[in-house]
Amino acid sequence: MHQREVGSHAEEKPPLRESSSKVEDGEAENPCTANMSAESNTHNPDPTPTKAPPLRRSSASLRAWITLLLSAILALAADLGTKHAAFDRIADQPVRVTREQVLEAGPHRLHTLIPTHAPVVVVPELLNLQLVLNAGAVFGAGQGKRWVFVLFTFVALGFCLWMFARWTDRRDHLSHVCIGLILAGGLGNLYDRLIFACVRDFLHPLPNARLPFGLHWPSGDNALWPYVSNVADAFLIIGIALLMLRLWRTPAQLSSPTTSCPRSRPAPPPPSAPS
Repeated sequence: MHQREVGSHAEEKPPLRESSSKVEDGEAENPCTANMSAESNTHNPDPTPTKAPPLRRSSASLRAWITLLLSAILALAADLGTKHAAFDRIADQPVRVTREQVLEAGPHRLHTLIPTHAPVVVVPELLNLQLVLNAGAVFGAGQGKRWVFVLFTFVALGFCLWMFARWTDRRDHLSHVCIGLILAGGLGNLYDRLIFACVRDFLHPLPNARLPFGLHWPSGDNALWPYVSNVADAFLIIGIALLMLRLWRTPAQLSSPTTSCPRSRPAPPPPSAPS
């Protein structure tokens, strides 16, 4: 009776040694294989990196296009609507500016087209409304170089559409909205440059804040934020900032359409079976 039990143990040894010999030879389970069950003892002797599903581009998704276009249309309507309302109500009388007047006045005399008016305080020490005509770009840069900014805007809009079609995934709705905001900001200011030969600004944040330690800007102004902007500028800043944050948070998924799983390490050998 005792000899039979020993014999049965001997018959069970070959499978145990066969399994341990595979592990001792350095064969480990590949964690990237999705269909391998926990109970399986099959190991890939030479695991190779496997690629994730390819990027599903937004250009083939109707929902992605709807998200992009809807964001751009709503933001563009908000920009043009607020500009019209601001130049209609902030001053004591509606301010109507034509392209001919702007071209005749020139970039350095645009202030003569705006009647003197007191700023409208929306939030004390935080936001004022004041009418300004800007012949440059955002923050008043590049005064008088209107056609340079028109050409640059067309190039930037084309790049945004390419980025949407080739770089974003159809499920990445946050990026679609961000690109829509950038498109709206570019189109809003482009409309002003083509129709009025300048950009209509009216938002003045932090109107009374001053630079610390006696600092001042090259122009001699010591205001912390001397620039007057508009809703289009705000959409541009918000869209670009969120898009950069999105890229920084998920660089691997957005910068490459596929990812690879690293080669797995050999598992340590199991304890030897009792003889």
